[in-house]
Amino acid sequence: MFIRRLVTAAALAASMFALSACQYEDLVPANAPLPADLVRAIKAQGMGVHSPVLVRLYKEESELEIWKQKTDGSYALLKTYEICAWSGKLGPKKKEGDRQAPEGFYTVTPAQLNPNSNYHLAINMGYPNAYDRANARTGSHLMIHGSCNSSGCYAMDDVQVQEIYTLARDSFEGGQRAFQIQAYPFRMTPKNLARHRKSEHYAFWKMLKMGSDHFEITKRPPNVGVCESRYIFDQSAATVAGLTPNGPCPVFQTPAEIAAKVAADAAQEEQIAARLKPSEFAVTSSFTYRTGDPITADAYAQEQNRRKGYDRDGNRIGGRRAGASSSESGGSIFSSFLN
Repeated sequence: MFIRRLVTAAALAASMFALSACQYEDLVPANAPLPADLVRAIKAQGMGVHSPVLVRLYKEESELEIWKQKTDGSYALLKTYEICAWSGKLGPKKKEGDRQAPEGFYTVTPAQLNPNSNYHLAINMGYPNAYDRANARTGSHLMIHGSCNSSGCYAMDDVQVQEIYTLARDSFEGGQRAFQIQAYPFRMTPKNLARHRKSEHYAFWKMLKMGSDHFEITKRPPNVGVCESRYIFDQSAATVAGLTPNGPCPVFQTPAEIAAKVAADAAQEEQIAARLKPSEFAVTSSFTYRTGDPITADAYAQEQNRRKGYDRDGNRIGGRRAGASSSESGGSIFSSFLN
């Protein structure tokens, strides 16, 4: 019986390697196609497999959303993924080595896809952007990548990052030159902002909310510019491209429907904050990591914000790899023939 299975496995291997080069390359993770069920979901929502994408990240909820453009030009939510790990605490990344995951608006081009990452696949977020540099923030190689271990990145399990990477790759193949990542501390609701209004980052988060509001109302990526060391949103592409990060901002007026949302949310936030008990305001973490210091096991565990039930490699604790089928327990694709 063993010999028969071994012969069958060898025959299968021979037939696979006899495929054309193009077909074989499709087995490489960076070139893998989307799962059939995700393709069906894309088509069911009036999207194209190669239509543009947009990414939204939320730390507190540990969620990553993929939005995709529909045939009418607007974007709709395609899928929400549970982030496997992000390091640090709520608040932006400020300096190299602080182990904070970025918050803000970032741009990804095809050159930022990394098929040769040490973590299955990776997408460079583009930190530092113009806003970060204007505010003297430093850091490099901040990624969305595989595994469940972060040092300033957003870590996804390998099955998730495979889909996210493939969606990004397909959008570029369809002609999208760059896509936007919107990284937030939490969902920008009046309740969340009321809870966090005692944070040192509150003013920064209110600025991010302006960009979020533009997207929520228009369902299109806002044009993002930096002037006077701050973000501005929804000016023309030509206007934001001509801005100097530390230079003066142009005179502009927020569109009426967006201004109405901003005002309504601010009023609701005030009402919520007035009703909150002191214990209901979010507690600011006292955890800090001093750049250059060896990190202890306790500090490392505290900073990870890791999905429950997963180890640092993205494996389920006491179970099979995240996303693996019931017949998949590691090893090669030929393992079942030899068991």
